Amino acid sequence: MYNQNKPHKLRYLISILLLLTLFACKEEDNAKSNPTIKKEPIIKEFGFTLNNFKVVRDTIASGDTFGNILEDEGYDAAQVHKVTEAIKDSFDLRDIRIGKPFTLLKDKKAPNKLQVFVYQPDNLSYYVVDLRDTIAKAYKTVKPVTIKRRVIAAEIDGSLFETLDKAGATPALAQELSEIYAWTIDFFKIQKGDKFAVTVNERYISGSIYAGIENIEASFFEYKGKKIYAFPFKQDENAKKADYYDEEGKVLKNMFLKAPLKFIHISSRFSARRFHPVQMRWKAHNGTDYAAPHGTPIMTTANGVVERTGYTSGNGNFVKVRHNSTYATQYLHMSKILVRQGQRVSQGDIIGRVGSTGLATGPHVCYRFWKNGVQVDALRQKLPNSEPMAKKHKPRFMAYMTPLKKELDSISNIKFKK
Repeated sequence: MYNQNKPHKLRYLISILLLLTLFACKEEDNAKSNPTIKKEPIIKEFGFTLNNFKVVRDTIASGDTFGNILEDEGYDAAQVHKVTEAIKDSFDLRDIRIGKPFTLLKDKKAPNKLQVFVYQPDNLSYYVVDLRDTIAKAYKTVKPVTIKRRVIAAEIDGSLFETLDKAGATPALAQELSEIYAWTIDFFKIQKGDKFAVTVNERYISGSIYAGIENIEASFFEYKGKKIYAFPFKQDENAKKADYYDEEGKVLKNMFLKAPLKFIHISSRFSARRFHPVQMRWKAHNGTDYAAPHGTPIMTTANGVVERTGYTSGNGNFVKVRHNSTYATQYLHMSKILVRQGQRVSQGDIIGRVGSTGLATGPHVCYRFWKNGVQVDALRQKLPNSEPMAKKHKPRFMAYMTPLKKELDSISNIKFKK
């Protein structure tokens, strides 16, 4: 049957569609007439909104001075003198160093007019010289530093540097650990599978920019199947530097360092019969050779007095140090000697640099060790430790150490769970 309402319904639907089409076109026209304008991001640095300036960044070059920089910006000699006199009590301009960054903030409307000079001597601070007023002003700002604590646990895979890098740690941590364990671990002998964990506090500028290690709270190194713990502790609470002790309160520091270099491999060991690569014959080798790049610093392995320095055709440039009536050490083939005979030296002092003087096929140091006047194998000696912890300090140490050790062990059980 014919439906009388059908034409009315059809006309109604067509009207709705026409209205929708007109509305959509209007919206499209509005969008075209009012395009979205992207706002310039606001950039703030050194206490200024940089968007308000023409910004020029540069570094101090050889021969640059604050005065020269001002002259390049159109200041005459009288104006430079006026500015430097006004700020001399707030900013010692002699401290400006080559390679350090500086920033010029210039007037956007008059680009040749310098308004602010900013100098950054380090990552933690900056100097501002404000030239906008009649009398220049200078001030120093130290950026806020936060300390973040974390525990890093890893298994050796490659060198200590490489392992820490894979764990997301800074190479500086490898240096810190090498110094802590310098007397107990021979880092030339660490192997794949050795393990370590360290609790470290690190500095961050403004919460995000890494600024170095604040201190190490605790660590262990599993070396040759044994965990060697290290906890910094001051027997004298007013002492400037802490010594490191194991979980029983035994000091880690030995009288002698394990080696005169850091992180470099042994190229030849102490031997009663070794084929000499230069003389081309079999003979005794009464030392341990450590290969290293030319110029690498050589350290004295213990406190003592320089007994002799000099040169021979076989030894090249050498230094011999007398430590006490029992022990002496000698360092051969140096490229440069940095101490003199009779000079007192402390453990870890740089006494020379690696070279290949004398009978040597390449840069290395031959490390020789005397005990009671006889040359012996340094790597086989059981050497004396430093002064142990006094009994009266033991309870305080144990209270400090116990929760730190518990934390390291907990991390170790999770990380190295088999």
